[in-house]
Amino acid sequence: MSQIQVALIGFFVPRIYLFPNCRHQMKHADFVHLHLHTQYSLLDGAIKIPDLVKRAHDLHMPAMAITDHGNMFGAMEFYDVATKAGVKPIIGCEVYIAPGSRFDKKGVRGSSEASHHLLFLCMNQIGYRNLCRLISAAYREGFYYRPRIDWELLKDHNEGIIALSACLGGELPSLLMNGNYDRALERCLCCISKSQVWSRCCSLHLPEWYGCYR
Repeated sequence: MSQIQVALIGFFVPRIYLFPNCRHQMKHADFVHLHLHTQYSLLDGAIKIPDLVKRAHDLHMPAMAITDHGNMFGAMEFYDVATKAGVKPIIGCEVYIAPGSRFDKKGVRGSSEASHHLLFLCMNQIGYRNLCRLISAAYREGFYYRPRIDWELLKDHNEGIIALSACLGGELPSLLMNGNYDRALERCLCCISKSQVWSRCCSLHLPEWYGCYR
């Protein structure tokens, strides 16, 4: 995995000031959430965005990402509330990606076979627009159990996006758990540049994670 950057999920900016021109400087916390679900992730998140941002502000977090499942419904609210609170908003999404073409909608035995997880974070405005295009296409063209994109679509709309390997429900962790390291590398670099791919690393003390990133 030496050719892919590794991110300790959550540790994004070490004790620096993201707002150097701000009059009232304070020392920020080390921790920044990069994989977080809000009320817009049904059955997976419950916290409302104003409460989330308030908590981040109280803990002196310099930034925070929201990555709801398959949608960006909370993006505008999150941006407005976080900006007013002095917390840098990072717009993201945990997308569903089809194992083959997003237009292929048969021959699977359930939602787990119809899609895998992949985590996206916007680097800039170009990335935000590309993520909007991906999510829109997922609903308009790829919906099968869940709104899905595919690797072909990602190839055309990846500029300005950072891709993280997601949870154990992702295709990349699945390949890594099975020892298919070359296939995992080939899969993630076929559509997106090496500098935009980060491998998630969590200290959860689960055997499955040790199998992925040993």
